[in-house]
Amino acid sequence: MSADALLDALDPEQRAVATALTGPVCVLAGAGTGKTRAITHRIAYGVRTGVYKPASVLAVTFTARAAGEMRVRLRGLGVGGVQARTFHAAALRQLGFFWPKVVGGAPPRLLEKKAPLVAEAARRVGLDVDRIAVRDLASEVEWAKVSLVPADDYVAAVGAAARPTPGGFAAQEVARLMTSYEDVKNERGVIDFEDVLLLTAAMIAQRRDVADVVRGQYRHFVVDEYQDVSPLQQYLLDQWLGGRHELCVVGDPSQTIYSFTGASPEHLLGFGRTHPGAAQIRLVRDYRSTPQVVTLANRLLVSGRKRGEPSPLQLVAQRPDGPPVRWTAYDDDEAEAAGIAARIARLVADGTRPSQIAVLYRTNVQGEAFEEALATAGVGYQVRGGERFFARRDVRDAIVLLRGAVRSADPSVSMPENARDVLRTVGWSEQPPAPRGAARERWDAMQALATLADDLAAAGATGLAELVAELDERASAQHAPVVEGVTLASLHAAKGLEWDVVFLAGLSEGLLPISLAETPAALEEERRLLYVGVTRARERLEMSFARARTPGSRGTRKASRFLDGLWPSGGTARAGGAEPPAAADPALLARLREWRTDEARRLDRPAYTVLADRALEDVATLRPATIAELARVRGIGPVKLDAYGQALLGLVARR
Repeated sequence: MSADALLDALDPEQRAVATALTGPVCVLAGAGTGKTRAITHRIAYGVRTGVYKPASVLAVTFTARAAGEMRVRLRGLGVGGVQARTFHAAALRQLGFFWPKVVGGAPPRLLEKKAPLVAEAARRVGLDVDRIAVRDLASEVEWAKVSLVPADDYVAAVGAAARPTPGGFAAQEVARLMTSYEDVKNERGVIDFEDVLLLTAAMIAQRRDVADVVRGQYRHFVVDEYQDVSPLQQYLLDQWLGGRHELCVVGDPSQTIYSFTGASPEHLLGFGRTHPGAAQIRLVRDYRSTPQVVTLANRLLVSGRKRGEPSPLQLVAQRPDGPPVRWTAYDDDEAEAAGIAARIARLVADGTRPSQIAVLYRTNVQGEAFEEALATAGVGYQVRGGERFFARRDVRDAIVLLRGAVRSADPSVSMPENARDVLRTVGWSEQPPAPRGAARERWDAMQALATLADDLAAAGATGLAELVAELDERASAQHAPVVEGVTLASLHAAKGLEWDVVFLAGLSEGLLPISLAETPAALEEERRLLYVGVTRARERLEMSFARARTPGSRGTRKASRFLDGLWPSGGTARAGGAEPPAAADPALLARLREWRTDEARRLDRPAYTVLADRALEDVATLRPATIAELARVRGIGPVKLDAYGQALLGLVARR
C-alpha cells in the first residue's frame, strides 16, 4: 500500500493525525472514533515516507490485548519491526537486557502476586489481617508505588488526597507495612511489577551508557489510552524521551476509570504545558455506535458537567439509525437476570452471535446471577477476568499437539481441516455438547482455535506452522481468539472492548454509583464508568435495574442518579420487562416476528438488520393499510419500504 493510499482510507481528522509525524502531538479521541486506526496509519505513513525507521518506533499500550491488536494492524498495513508493547512488557525487556551489564548476573525473579509477602509484612509489624485485608493492603501498596509515594511520605500523601486507608488501618500502620513489605521482598530476592518500571527508569536516569542505548534506538513514541497513565509510567516515559518531544499521545478524559490504581488524566489534560507548541487533534466521528447509543452517551456526559469545566468530547454518529435504547425496571435481581437471559436467548434465536452480546455490571459478584440465568436458559457464556485462555490446560495441550503435527500434516488437506483433525483428539467435534459444563467449555475453547484457523486460511495461510506461529504470538501477548459465548464482565473489564448488543444491568443507586463513592471526584468517575459501558454497544443497548434485591422484598431501590432526566417517561421505569406496548396486536406482532426471522435466515443476516423490534411493535400498534401509512413508522425508510412494504401490508391485512 502506497503512502497516499494509506491516507485515502482515513477521514479528515484521522488523516491529520497520520500526517502529524514530528513534534509533540495530542489526540483527544472519543469512544469509537477510530483512534487505533489513526495511530497505526500514522506509524505506517511515517515508515512509508521514510520519516520513521520501524525499529525506532515504540508504541505503548495498557493491555497485552491492545498491543497484540496494534501489531496485527501494523502487519496488515505492511509494516513490520515496530515495537508495540505494554509499559511493563517494554520495561521488562529492557531490564532483562541491561541488568547483567549494570548489576551483574540474572535479574531477580518477578513476583506474580503480592498477597503472600504482604501477609508476611503485616505479621512482622503486628497487624491482624484476614484474606480481604491482605488483598486491600496489597492494592494500597501498589497504589503508593505507581503514585511514586514512598513509605516516609505515605501519611502526608493520603492526607492531602483525602484518600481513605484500607481495612480501617491507620495511615502510620500502612506506612510501616510498606517498609516491611520492601524488606521481605529484598530478603527473598524478588521484585514486583512496579519495581520493573522503577528499576528500568532508574537505570536510564542514572547510567548515561544505558540512556544512550535506549534513546538511540527509540526516537518516536506513541502512547495509547494516555488518560490512564500513572506517575510511575509517566516517569519511565520521561526517561525514554530524555527531554525530546517526539511523542504522540492518544486519550479521552471522559474514559478515565482507573484513578483508584493511580491513573490520572492530568498528564493528558496538561500535555500542552509539558510540551509547548503541541498539535492537538480531536476525533469525534463515532463509527462504532448507532445514533441512539451516541445520543445517550453525549447526554450522560453533559448532564454531569459542572459550570466552568471544559466541555467533554461530543461524539457525532456516523452509522445509520438502529433500535432505540431499551429501558426496563425489574422487580428484583433474580427477575432481572432471568429477564436479560430470556432476551439474550431470543436474540440468539433470531441470529445474533452470542460472542456479539455482553452483560456488563459494576461489581464482579453481580455476575453470578447472570451465570445461573444463562445456564438455565441454555445459553453459553464466558466470564471476562476469569481463567486466561492460554492458561487453560486443554488449550496448552492443543497447541503442543498442533506444533507436533506441523511436519506430519497431509499437504493435500487444507490447513483448517488438518487443524480440526488435531483438535478432535482434545475435545472438538462437529456439533457442540450440552449448553453448559466443563465439556462445553472445552469445546468452546477448541472451536475458537478452529475458527482462528479458518480466519488465517482466509488471509492466505496454508500450513499448520503459520497457525502455531500465530498462537505463539497471541499467547505471549495474551491476545485470545474469540470464544463463542455471551460475555459477562464488570464495567472496568469491558474497557477497550465492544459488542453488537450490550445489556447494562444493576443501574441502581448504591451499585452505580457504588455506595463507597462518596467524594465528588469518586462520583464523577462512576459517571465515566457508566459512559464507558454505554459506548461499548454497537447496535443495541438495553438498560435495567432491579427495584429489590430478593423476590418478595420491598422495592425501595431507585434508578441511578446518573439517569435522572435520561430515563424515558419522565424518569418512571417500565416495570417487569413486558415487551410490546399495550396497544400492540399480539397476534400480528407474532406474525411479524416470524416473518422477520424467516427473512433474516433467507438473507443470512441478523434479524435486527431486517427490521428493529420497535418498528415491528409500531406496525402491530398502528396497523397501517397503505404504503403512505407504513412510511410513517420510524425505522422503515424508502429502502425498507421498497424491499418489505407489500409483505408487511399483507401481514397486517391477514386475519
